[in-house]
Amino acid sequence: MMSFTVASPDVLRAAAADVSGISSSLRSANAAAAVPTTTILAAAADEVSEALASLFSGHGQAYQRLSAQMVAFHDQFAQTLTSSSGAYAVAEATNAAPLQPLLNIINAPTYALVGRPLIGNGTDGAPGSGASGGSGGILLGNGGAGGSGAAGQAGGTGGDAGLIGRGGSGGAGGAGAVGGAGGRGGWLSGSGGSGGAGGSGAAGGAGGLAPLIGHGGAGGTGGSDATAVGGNGGTGGRGGVLLGDGGSGGAGGTGAVGGRGGAGGDAAWIGSGGAGGVGGAGVVGATGLSGGDGSVGGAGGAGGAGGNAGVIGFGGHGGAGGDGGAGGDGGTGVA
Repeated sequence: MMSFTVASPDVLRAAAADVSGISSSLRSANAAAAVPTTTILAAAADEVSEALASLFSGHGQAYQRLSAQMVAFHDQFAQTLTSSSGAYAVAEATNAAPLQPLLNIINAPTYALVGRPLIGNGTDGAPGSGASGGSGGILLGNGGAGGSGAAGQAGGTGGDAGLIGRGGSGGAGGAGAVGGAGGRGGWLSGSGGSGGAGGSGAAGGAGGLAPLIGHGGAGGTGGSDATAVGGNGGTGGRGGVLLGDGGSGGAGGTGAVGGRGGAGGDAAWIGSGGAGGVGGAGVVGATGLSGGDGSVGGAGGAGGAGGNAGVIGFGGHGGAGGDGGAGGDGGTGVA
């Protein structure tokens, strides 16, 4: 039985760029080694010295010929990868084009009734808008990601999935604002979306829950604030009632006092609780004035509690406490 093959044009293009970088490195190395290794001068005027110089120069020339073949191989390989990525992209577009009108016909009734497709992913919230992600298709589709917030604006909530699909990720909060919560997973199957990261000093968003089968979303990371308390990590989402692990809690943000790690999400029936988030690290203390002591470093934040296990499963590990900041350097002594 043949296994499935998945080809991503973006991954192929990235691989082609990496291979092209190898070719450039080979050319540079070959050019740098050409003169010193192919035109070796004899150490003396005797026949033995001239023979040795000729021998080593011959080895250098052979290396240059071999290296030229290697460069040509890499160039050809990179060209093949690039053309392959283009071919796959064209094939995907060609296959999708005839299906789109049919999908529009299928989705038209549900759009008219509830403003939501039957099959398809929800739209993402625009960056800087704090808008919520759109809901996924009623039957099949992932929720859209929430938009990031502007300064002082919370990140958008991730869109909910329908029957089958993954909840959308919450958007990152703007400066001083909380991250958006992750969207709910599919009613039948699908994991909750991850919470968005908090803005400076603000809490990360909570992970989305999975209703029946699926894992809870991870909580968002708390925002850092060097002059105040770091934001707390978001709470992990609850795992599916039938099957699924709780989401891990988000890490606390770095601060003058590190933020608390988020609690791991609970499991319900079969599944393990999510791990608690790591506490945020304290900042380094300030340097002392002339002849004075440096200030004390900031205290690390507490780790988050691990989530509760289901009837069958393990409780989540509690998060590690954050590292305290190093003390500041002492001031320069006065002569």
